[in-house]
Amino acid sequence: MTHMTPTCLSDGRELIYFDASPEASAAHRDVSAVADRRGLPPRGGTGDVRYDPLTGEWTAVAAHRQTRTHLPPADQCPLCPSSSVNLSEIPAEDYEVVVFENRFSSFGPDLGTLPGPEAGSTGWGTTTPAYGRCEVVAFDSSHEGSFGSLPPERARTVIDAWAQRTEALSALEGIRQVFPFENRGADIGVTLLHPHGQIYAYPFVPPRAAVMGQAARRYFDAVDGRGTLMGSVLKAERDSGERMVLEGEHFSAYVPFAARWPLEVHLVPHRHVPDLAALTGGERDELTTLYLDLLARVDGIYSTPTPYISAWHQAPLVPELRESGYLHLQLTSPRRAEDKLKFLAGSEAAMGAFINDTTPEKVAATLRAVTPAGKEAQ
Repeated sequence: MTHMTPTCLSDGRELIYFDASPEASAAHRDVSAVADRRGLPPRGGTGDVRYDPLTGEWTAVAAHRQTRTHLPPADQCPLCPSSSVNLSEIPAEDYEVVVFENRFSSFGPDLGTLPGPEAGSTGWGTTTPAYGRCEVVAFDSSHEGSFGSLPPERARTVIDAWAQRTEALSALEGIRQVFPFENRGADIGVTLLHPHGQIYAYPFVPPRAAVMGQAARRYFDAVDGRGTLMGSVLKAERDSGERMVLEGEHFSAYVPFAARWPLEVHLVPHRHVPDLAALTGGERDELTTLYLDLLARVDGIYSTPTPYISAWHQAPLVPELRESGYLHLQLTSPRRAEDKLKFLAGSEAAMGAFINDTTPEKVAATLRAVTPAGKEAQ
């Protein structure tokens, strides 16, 4: 059972301790022991989002993020537990998992609903507050690592934290998409070595989620609600077996038939659920095991850790896309060889037309052949 202990930082931002052990939870309920002693100034106001009439998309303008911390040493890390020489973002002297509002937030803290362009108007020049919320999820108190380096019990607590925050953020005014993710590796642009991820609660459905959501809805309507697009794709991949990496009772992982990235794996629940909050305890248990197995295989391909983006796609919070939405993880990496990265050049960056340098079938076979530590090859 995961215990939650909410509190606030000295500038008013919310912080929540998530603990599997009752002892840790009890320690975090001692307000005097976990008070933020930094005396931070009041947090700044909400940034802006600007409407692009050529695409119908919103762009966040968050110039204040230029001053965020960049690759600090352990004794200055903002995600390590606080000490006498480092009063960090986490006041406690130790912790299991912590979620708190990002000090350098792209969205929020104000909440509200974005306007739609008026009929017959281009919408040019439309600027509104960047409503929403951005949170940091510190996976562990250790200074270096990633989700894949966590022990199973800690990984399970992180999954519970993702689920709880998904449910809580989904209930906030104006939120249209809740997106948990982890960036791992300097090649991805990571600015903190501490094992952590983030959760964005957007005031709009982001472009990629909108495209996927619309495709899912078209399929759902075409079959009169008797099936889902993701469920049908999952069945096709499992029936084929050619690109499968892992199969469990509740989840399966495969390299998609039309993978866009040199290394891309989808981890999908067998049951149609909209988000992490809807998973049962048994499903979360298996997700913990399979996800750690998958990350170990990804790191086992090469002699050095693989940079990746781990993106949880959850059903958008708009009625027309929610019903047909289907939770799944998309794990992608630009690494196309031991010493080579794929860069998004003309076709990908300008036109959104991806050209993959690897074959999904070969990547899947490579991942299946990796033997994670302590396991036999499958």
